[in-house]
Amino acid sequence: MTLAAMLLLVAMGFGAGGFGALAGVGGGIIITPLLAIYFGLPMHQAIGVTLLCVIATSTATSSMYVERHVTDVRLGMTLELATTVGALIAALLAHHINRRTLAVLFVCFLLYSAGSMIKKAWDSRHAKRQEVIPDYTPQNYPVGLAASLIAGGFSGLLGIGGGPIKVPVMLLFMKVPLRVAAATSNFMIGVTAGTSAYVYWGRGDIRVDIAAPLVAGVFAGSLLGARISPKIRPVYILMLLVSIAGWLAAQMIYKLLTGGFQ
Repeated sequence: MTLAAMLLLVAMGFGAGGFGALAGVGGGIIITPLLAIYFGLPMHQAIGVTLLCVIATSTATSSMYVERHVTDVRLGMTLELATTVGALIAALLAHHINRRTLAVLFVCFLLYSAGSMIKKAWDSRHAKRQEVIPDYTPQNYPVGLAASLIAGGFSGLLGIGGGPIKVPVMLLFMKVPLRVAAATSNFMIGVTAGTSAYVYWGRGDIRVDIAAPLVAGVFAGSLLGARISPKIRPVYILMLLVSIAGWLAAQMIYKLLTGGFQ
């Protein structure tokens, strides 16, 4: 691999890690399609590499959010039980699903994520930065556990860590504040991704030469994202992520229509 390619991977990881830390999504919605579209990695390998990046995001941000008392550790550990089961089952099945099916699933997921983030951005467009987290009590645990099982499945299939599903569910159904939902998601996604990554590693679907510079960039970007998160209004980050998700979905749809991902 050339030095230019390595630097590009570091920069890509830095951006994805920063956005992932801010929004609690792990950056997988950015990294997986970029690796598949522009680096030509098979979907299984792109997902395997992305799972390592999700672990890096969680590792870099979890301690910082826990130290600030933003993470709801009890809620995270409860939901993670269902997420880990879903991730393990999906990772074991992923190798039997062809590349086009995985690509179609990822396009659907990108469009779902964009729609969810548009709604969150619209709802919070007039909201001010919250210096103090309001009192709350998590509600609808059965819904949260069911959604976490599904999120774990998507993590194992698509390498996303499950954050883009868990954050909206905690926010909309469990009535958890956005900052707490994002921090708790970052706390959980490392375990979720680690469960799936173990299976992908055993099958040889993780390219270390691609993963190493990406993980370095993701780790640094995640630290920066977690540090500046209290200073940025969520609506700006959400709209940027909507733009990225929509653009990547369009790129993947184009490749599908033109015979890519065979």
